[in-house]
Amino acid sequence: MRTAILGPAQRAEALARMAERELDILVVGAGVVGAGTALDAATRGLSTGLVEARDWASGTSSRSSKLIHGGLRYLEMLDFALVREALKERGLLLERLAPHLVKPVPFLYPLQHKGWERWYAGSGVALYDAMSVSSGHGRGLPVHRHLSHKRALQVAPCLKKDALVGALQYYDAQMDDARYVATMVRTAAAYGAQVANRARVVGFLREGERVVGVRVEDVEGGGDYEIRAQQIVNATGVWTDDTQALIGERGQFHVRASKGIHLVVPKDRIHSTSGLILRTEKSVLFVIPWGRHWIVGTTDTDWDLDKAHPAASSADIDYLLEHVNDVLATPLTRDDVEGVYAGLRPLLAGESDATSKLSREHTVAHPVPGLVVVAGGKYTTYRVMAKDAVDEAVHALDQRVADCVTEDVPLVGAEGYRALWNARARIAARTGLHVARIEHLLNRYGSLTEELLELVVADPSLGEPLAHADDYLRAEAVYACTHEGARHLDDVLTRRTRISIETFDRGTRSAREVAELIAPALGWDSDQVEKEIAHYQKRVEAERESQRQPDDLTADAARLGAPDIVPL
Repeated sequence: MRTAILGPAQRAEALARMAERELDILVVGAGVVGAGTALDAATRGLSTGLVEARDWASGTSSRSSKLIHGGLRYLEMLDFALVREALKERGLLLERLAPHLVKPVPFLYPLQHKGWERWYAGSGVALYDAMSVSSGHGRGLPVHRHLSHKRALQVAPCLKKDALVGALQYYDAQMDDARYVATMVRTAAAYGAQVANRARVVGFLREGERVVGVRVEDVEGGGDYEIRAQQIVNATGVWTDDTQALIGERGQFHVRASKGIHLVVPKDRIHSTSGLILRTEKSVLFVIPWGRHWIVGTTDTDWDLDKAHPAASSADIDYLLEHVNDVLATPLTRDDVEGVYAGLRPLLAGESDATSKLSREHTVAHPVPGLVVVAGGKYTTYRVMAKDAVDEAVHALDQRVADCVTEDVPLVGAEGYRALWNARARIAARTGLHVARIEHLLNRYGSLTEELLELVVADPSLGEPLAHADDYLRAEAVYACTHEGARHLDDVLTRRTRISIETFDRGTRSAREVAELIAPALGWDSDQVEKEIAHYQKRVEAERESQRQPDDLTADAARLGAPDIVPL
């Protein structure tokens, strides 16, 4: 299979091609569900387009807890079907679809009551493991184990001795959510989908009651396109209602946004060899291993303000610190926090006033001819959501369409990954890079690492780490723009890498080096480089200011103090 390259020229060509002739399927929104829908449609042999108003995964799908999990807490809600489905998908991702991107991660669940709690929680985790194995795709993860008080403190010395009487340890999985989506978009393009980011749908084309296409604004170069398709899939997540409003249809359901915030702290602030899962009065709190860092999250509160840039308030940050410090022997402070990010969950409204109890099930509807809407769900089950959306769309196509095959379609970079992993020491010797660097690249790009190493061969300076974010090579910034569709400095620092949340300066010290590296690939002159740097710095300052505000309203106002679009 050829590897799709998503550079500036390919984006322009994709927009032109989508406007040339009617597509079978056009997907609006390139979060995980939209990208998955485009991949599903393209691999059924359908002519497919994908447009995204901003960047791949720039909304919810880059701001999650970065977990691929069955949803252990949904067992307690007796939602066995959702858990079973998610555990099957977790196994598929680990074993077949994306072993280079999805990795096992252990979690420790501290027990606070003797006797009954070990039996109660242990039964739930045992059922979780059993459902995983019965799915046929769960044998790659270790089963849970019971730990004594002493053994639990050996695994997680960070815990207060009186915070637990023992513990359970079980396994789930994690990934870099934004990287996963970008990789899936490239996979869809490799199977023939035409894809374009920074292409905003501003209206729908109709013939009578039927939706027959969209009007798209090229946010980058200006100009408008009319893109026609037999079926359009609205996969815009928390923007579902807004997108529906463009055709005067709210649809058959309503999507509410629930805000979840996360803190990123350095690895040395929490001494543990395992992640942690803690109960709070409202939900659960995760402490998740993340390279040389920990992610602490999340909150679960209603949000009805700006959807593009949900803001974390001072109260949100205090909430997380207070709850994680309940169990930590050495408490975290504000000074320990490297990064903060906030995301919005798209929840189907109508079942509960509390967002923490709204459904994570998904719904597919066909509100008007020519338009399918998919909403709800959770990251782990994106493939099932995509399948259901395309199944609904093809009912209205005047052709015989193949069944979904994405259960057997690995993402680009998966094929050959394990062989390259076994050869990582030899690759390191050949390239002159440390073996730890090769491991880093393989776990981000899989077998596509060879493409990135070709850049280093052509320009050895790209094999050096970034000066103020040395987890990443200079080549990775360039590759983000030449191969992965990054169009702006923010795309590189926030989503293609995670420099914006993994450094105390939030990426501001890396901004100039990265901007100058990517300028040739994007055709920037020196004035545009300065605009990109200034825009990024204003964004970071607005986020910092929002995190000093006491509540959502003031935090939102502070965050909106930065411009949304980089001037060209």
